[in-house]
Amino acid sequence: MDIQPLHTKIEKTIQTSYGVVVMEHYSGFPRGESNIYCVAPGGKILWFAEKPDPYTLFSRLRFNEDGWTLSTYTVHGHACDLDLETGKILSKTSIQ
Repeated sequence: MDIQPLHTKIEKTIQTSYGVVVMEHYSGFPRGESNIYCVAPGGKILWFAEKPDPYTLFSRLRFNEDGWTLSTYTVHGHACDLDLETGKILSKTSIQ
């Protein structure tokens, strides 16, 4: 599937059973939005990742071995696990 970025450039994609999880580069991305989102096979955005702070953006993304969660890091020092089905935060910690 050819995915076009919403605002910046695509940094990483992960193919999952729900669709393709996309992380766009945080530099220049609007702070009020989430730069991680999931795109369904038909091209519709299923969810935007919940952010631990409204003004931070994600800098790293990893698909966990359990097959159901994503690990993320933000530019403001948060580490979060996200639910793959919904993009909601399951756990978070500050690593500053």
